[in-house]
Amino acid sequence: MPTAYNGGMPLERSLASQLLLAMPGMDDPHFARSAVLMCQHDGDGAMGVVINRRTDVLLGELMDQLGIEGGSRELKARQVLWGGPVQIDRGFVLHDDPRPWPSTLRFGVYGLTTSREILHAMARGEGPERFQVLIGHAGWGREQLEGELAQNAWLTVPAPEALVFEADRDLVWQAAAGQIGVDVAHLADYSGHA
Repeated sequence: MPTAYNGGMPLERSLASQLLLAMPGMDDPHFARSAVLMCQHDGDGAMGVVINRRTDVLLGELMDQLGIEGGSRELKARQVLWGGPVQIDRGFVLHDDPRPWPSTLRFGVYGLTTSREILHAMARGEGPERFQVLIGHAGWGREQLEGELAQNAWLTVPAPEALVFEADRDLVWQAAAGQIGVDVAHLADYSGHA
């Protein structure tokens, strides 16, 4: 049977829809104790969003800056997450809504949308039920992530929707490792650098 490819990389090796967990020895302050949902991973590089770092920005403030009116009090009180150090002036909506939103990267059950249309729909109460709004993303050049994985800088684990959308952001890193029986508190502090 022929192997399916994703940008030149066999799909079974792609980490899209998986979580990367920073190993305890990661000393890069951008990624220490981070959980990164991988959105794209192919022969040209990789892209993901950190899903366990809050910002001081509320979604209502972001919507005001973008001139988006409406939205429930609960929606406006949601904290925007820091998705990573790349394109920190750009917003992303991570969701599991199967509708064909414009400007959306699909990977597994997830979608990452950059168009304002999805925020307008959310303000009208017509957006995705489960979502995270993020500023910025994480990116790796060709073979960069593979090098970091070879240095044991990251642990790869499944990314169930409940963990991505519903878990307490402060507990995602530990809970993600725990789903494969790993207690990150007991891992050695000698992994590589990202």
